Amino acid sequence: MATKAQVLYDFTAEPGNNELSVREGETITITNQNIGGGWIEAQNARGEIGLVPEDYIEVGKPQAFASGGNAAPFDLSFFDSHTAAPAGTTQAQASNGNDPWAVFDSHATGGFSNNWAAQPEGTETGQSSSAWPSTAQGHPQAYQGPGAEFDEWDDEWDDVKSSGGYAESEAGDAGAINRGGAHGSSMKISLNKFPGFSKSGPELYLLSKSGGKGPRLPVYTGEVGPVWAYPETQLDCLVADPKKGSKMYGLKSYIEYQITPNSTNRPVNHRYKHFDWLYERLLEKFGSAIPIPCLPDKQVTGRFEEEFIKMRMERLQGWMSRMCRHPIVSSSEVFQLFLTYKDEKDWKMGKRKAEKDETVGVMIFSTIEPEGLPDLDLIEVEQKCEQFSRFTKSMDDGVKDLLTVGQEHWKRCTGPLPKEYQRIGKAFQNLSSVFTSSGYEGEATLTDALTDAGKTYEEIAQMVAEQPKKDLHFLMETNNEYKGLLGCFPDTIGVHKAAIEKVKEGDKLVAASKITASEKAGMSKRASTMSYALQAEMNHFHSNRIYDYNRVMQLYLEEQVKFYETIAAKLRHAHSQFTTM
Repeated sequence: MATKAQVLYDFTAEPGNNELSVREGETITITNQNIGGGWIEAQNARGEIGLVPEDYIEVGKPQAFASGGNAAPFDLSFFDSHTAAPAGTTQAQASNGNDPWAVFDSHATGGFSNNWAAQPEGTETGQSSSAWPSTAQGHPQAYQGPGAEFDEWDDEWDDVKSSGGYAESEAGDAGAINRGGAHGSSMKISLNKFPGFSKSGPELYLLSKSGGKGPRLPVYTGEVGPVWAYPETQLDCLVADPKKGSKMYGLKSYIEYQITPNSTNRPVNHRYKHFDWLYERLLEKFGSAIPIPCLPDKQVTGRFEEEFIKMRMERLQGWMSRMCRHPIVSSSEVFQLFLTYKDEKDWKMGKRKAEKDETVGVMIFSTIEPEGLPDLDLIEVEQKCEQFSRFTKSMDDGVKDLLTVGQEHWKRCTGPLPKEYQRIGKAFQNLSSVFTSSGYEGEATLTDALTDAGKTYEEIAQMVAEQPKKDLHFLMETNNEYKGLLGCFPDTIGVHKAAIEKVKEGDKLVAASKITASEKAGMSKRASTMSYALQAEMNHFHSNRIYDYNRVMQLYLEEQVKFYETIAAKLRHAHSQFTTM
């Protein structure tokens, strides 16, 4: 008897790979389960046969997918006459350009090229076609750029790319969002009644009646103000040992990394698409409260070259280390799954659970609990938000400026500057040859010293060309990382600004009997919670910023000192070869 299976997720076949396109909810017939490599052969209702990823189907449980929930519809239509376009929508539109800060600064220059790694030939980082993305489509934190439709490491993409969380309908759709309720209930929001609603909009949280699911995220008062609760032992991990693997009998190739957390010292293996899946989950769950920096960029060609793999491993290590250092992200269930899954079954079950997580988007604020902190009034909330907005914008400008200067310096060090030293060295050696041709027997010491001085300058030229890889590289990488992180703040701060505007509208709504005074007070209290979360996040950001720039500047200057001391020693040696008359 043929085995039936239910399709869990849409899958689009790639031409020439004998794959079968299927749609969510479709019932297919399995014709061969022994293909291997994570694939099965199946036939659809039209009689077409092809390969489908095993993770995309559920065997023996065909059923219709529908959002449940017993709660009465939550009518937000009273906002219609008072609200402008939500911040989330504005953010996405404004951030599609080159400058994610343009939404806050009408005079932002934008257009800054982030591609410092496109260095002159012969440098280590020059192997990568581009560094961190400076543009995005749909979300300023998500990578979209050359070759974005291709997998970083694979010739295919066989895992679900679910958006999870709230199911978004197209503009004008009369569908509904069914997520975000607590204690087993759900909240239904009709989009045709509230066309301005978006997944990242604050309305869902500000008007919620109960806390969200999941562990509580406390905010405490620290020496610098509100802070997250930090673990006693700092989580860290090592990304290493890249290996090339294949599937589908060698038709598909990929690079797999070994990740070893210090909490277990037990390595797990992951491909780039698994990192990408983790990024999407973290962005969806925490992005409204915590800036989640994008992953290192994808590359279509040369992805199996040794230098590219080395650079990618370094950047994945940096991304993972930053995530490990965040107390909320690192302790989350989805992040722990990534680092500590036991086997393939555990990994797949954990993935499906994470993709069904309801406490995502702005509902993450429903799990945040300021411990012993008084409610802030709206003026304080707005002032804190503006203060952080100004600082992050200014730092973004400063980081971009340093990247520009650093890129120019790198080009000089690997191009015209070494050539100048080479020309000086050649000139000294040529002069030595001229002196030798004189036939005068008393000048051997001088000509030898001139030749040695010329060779010294050629050695200096080589040192100058290689030095950026030893010091400037790490300074540029740190600034690239912070540029990506700062590019997330407009969206995060935008959520807070939108919440402030909604609370301001509350007085009008109370006067119009659209909401009660107690509901308005609840909105203000929740806006205060959001503000404490933002303050805790900014204090975390400042703490990391101070540590990172102290560390990288020490490294940079130490290498610079070694560089110039080595040059001074070479010049002193050349100087000693000349006799004093």
